[in-house]
Amino acid sequence: MTDILLTHSNHLYFDPKQVRKMQPYPPLQTLIAGALLRSRGWSVALFDSTFTEPEDGFRDALERHRPALVVVAEDNFNFLTKMCLVRNREVAFAYAAAARRAGVPAVVNGSDAADRAAEYLAAGFHSVIIGELEETLVEFCAAGPDRARGIGGVVSRDATGPARRPVADLSALPPPAWDLVNIDAYRAAWRAAHGYFSLNLVSSRGCPFRCNWCAKPIYGSTYRFHPPNVVARQMHHVKREFHPDMIWFADDIFALSRQWTAEFAAAVERLDARIPFRMQSRCDLMTRDTVRDLHRAGCAEVWMGAESGSQRILNAMDKGISVEEIRAACRNARANGIRVCLFLQFGYPGETWDEIRQTIDMVRSVAPDDVGISVAYPLPNTRFHDMVRGGRWAKTNWRDSDDLDIMFRAAYTTQFYRALADALHAEVRTGAAEAAPLWDVVQQLEPVSRTHNAPPPFRLPVLNHSASVAS
Repeated sequence: MTDILLTHSNHLYFDPKQVRKMQPYPPLQTLIAGALLRSRGWSVALFDSTFTEPEDGFRDALERHRPALVVVAEDNFNFLTKMCLVRNREVAFAYAAAARRAGVPAVVNGSDAADRAAEYLAAGFHSVIIGELEETLVEFCAAGPDRARGIGGVVSRDATGPARRPVADLSALPPPAWDLVNIDAYRAAWRAAHGYFSLNLVSSRGCPFRCNWCAKPIYGSTYRFHPPNVVARQMHHVKREFHPDMIWFADDIFALSRQWTAEFAAAVERLDARIPFRMQSRCDLMTRDTVRDLHRAGCAEVWMGAESGSQRILNAMDKGISVEEIRAACRNARANGIRVCLFLQFGYPGETWDEIRQTIDMVRSVAPDDVGISVAYPLPNTRFHDMVRGGRWAKTNWRDSDDLDIMFRAAYTTQFYRALADALHAEVRTGAAEAAPLWDVVQQLEPVSRTHNAPPPFRLPVLNHSASVAS
């Protein structure tokens, strides 16, 4: 028997887009929880649903490990978890039902569970852990399900404990229990699809900025970071033990502090821990000094939330950046040999055709190496959600990561925004000439895709079919 069976609901099995991308990462938050539980004396097993049909695999794991408690600990560093996808919720509900049939209490933590605690309890979970996982989970396990009533951060059918403060000192947490996952399976998947192996780490938790569409059900607006030498030591460990070709830092905001970044670069050099890495940060943080230190530490690629080429839309989002800062960040990164990638968002309320054109023009002028494109997605407990929640929504969450349905009264239809995303993706990734037929589709769709919320139309920006955006 095992004291605690850990699992998570993120998977490749039901998400065709993630299968096509084939960029799987171990569930980092789940592994940290496992390491902490073991340090307190409990035996722990993990059912990793990443590569396995999750529902059948979980039932097999229940039978094999016969745990006293099931913990569905979602990886709160994974953007797919933060998207609160319906198919992942269904998987979690199936876990709860299977555990209940086996007579094993189950507890859950994650963004979607925090938003929908009552639904998770109704699906069979004994309790929902709200907010940061680790300290609450340890206290829950020490008390046992029968005595967990009123514990801070725990919601059950008959009681809600007080809110719990986030962990003040991240150094008190152990490094991930890497031995709980099959690293070879991740290595094989990456190398088969891309010819190299990428592994994930994290240097901080949370984000102090307040973009009004960004949901923060786990960390709120707090920001805490590991000491730079600790992060460098973790890089050195995975470099020695697992030999990844690339690291993905899954932080919401990497390199918030210029001083932290300089100390991190020095620690990486001192320990010979350098591995090429990707990370995500803000455009206004990518100053020349910071970018130079990131390059010293091994940064090969930065993803930045540009969102829009319209200053009016950036201001409406409470983004706190300027279009010129986006351009400067791209110049600074590229001058240090760092690949530049931009997150973009279309469909924000009030966005006009002219502002869509401004975003397209910005992308063409800064020539990013890649883009990630989404449409405005209203998640609970955000000001954006409050702005658009009037009226009746056909659904409230995307089903999988390729959904992109517009879920409020936007200016254009879902079909149009998908075509726009496909065309801009193609132009950035394969070149203008190859994208030309997709821009023709966008042009044809525009007249029939306007809703009553659309402003007067304009013609699509002229596309130079003979030039590539990457040139």
